[in-house]
Amino acid sequence: MSTEKQILVLGGTVFLSQTIAKHAVARGHKVTVASRGVTGEAPEGTEFVKLDRAIGEGLDALRGKSFDAVFDVARIPAHLGPVLDALADGAAHWSFVSTISVYKHFDVMSGELHGPTAADATDPAIEAYGASKVACEQLVRERLGDKAFITRPGLIVGPGDRNDRLGYWPLRFAEGGEVLAPGPRDRPVQWIDVEDYAAWLLDAAESGERGTVDAIGEPLGFGAFLESIGDALVDHGVLAAPPDLTWVPQEFLLRQGLNPWSGPDSLGMWVPTPDYDGFQTRPTGPAVAAGFRASGLGDTVRRWWDANAAEPRLKAGLSRQKEGEVLAAWHDRPAREDLAELDARRRFSVPRPETPAYDG
Repeated sequence: MSTEKQILVLGGTVFLSQTIAKHAVARGHKVTVASRGVTGEAPEGTEFVKLDRAIGEGLDALRGKSFDAVFDVARIPAHLGPVLDALADGAAHWSFVSTISVYKHFDVMSGELHGPTAADATDPAIEAYGASKVACEQLVRERLGDKAFITRPGLIVGPGDRNDRLGYWPLRFAEGGEVLAPGPRDRPVQWIDVEDYAAWLLDAAESGERGTVDAIGEPLGFGAFLESIGDALVDHGVLAAPPDLTWVPQEFLLRQGLNPWSGPDSLGMWVPTPDYDGFQTRPTGPAVAAGFRASGLGDTVRRWWDANAAEPRLKAGLSRQKEGEVLAAWHDRPAREDLAELDARRRFSVPRPETPAYDG
């Protein structure tokens, strides 16, 4: 945006929404951050307004105001409707952050969506996440029409991710020793850098971008993904040499109690194939056509490391004790065990990720 704009970021204190607010301030805009104020601090240079979507009077501080661009990350339909009632008429552009979890099928690339929840639904359960976002998208389209730009991000990574999904790997590599890696190496993995995403959303507001697109970068095989992270850390002076990776078939990992995606006993960004192949191979062309430009993985890793170097500790993921137990079990497996057969077995009902694709 070339001139100062009135920007409203609903949220603004956590991860993506906070990054959007920071970028907007850096571009010289007048930025209002509106939230309950319980999950983090509003970025320096913003005006903070206390807002509570759950109660009617919680929106009074913003009611009737006009903004050149509004950015929203809502996930509860009942919390979105009142905000639209209060602000939609005075917004020149509305950027709504949805999620690729709106898609019904994770194992194949499909455009079929979940059926929406009710517009007044309040269920915060992860099982309702995708359907709730579908309902939120519908509400935004109904009220904003061609002023709405709806993006569906996959996994967002970078500084501020509280689940250490990308961060698990550079931290683990920095500790050294034998590193457990989840086979097969060609399993696809996709992500979007939070810095790239925030910059793109602001660019889109400036250009008046509209419509609905997936927000995701090109997929990469997991082997190339881990090798690129190791190379970036070597180039950045964090590692003297690439990490010592031991690749273990996914079915063995599931039998050992490892969890996909994130959280306790998980390997960051790992989800089983083919159960999530569609989830990790979404099309990138529409986002590029709408102006999105992705950083190289090395740049993303270096930014993440610099943001966490002062306190490099793992907040989530597989503990070193559990990793050691799994590696020991792998090395002690019966010599006659057929690994190809083991990796091909479909004995497990693989759960959906415990955390949503997007945590804004």
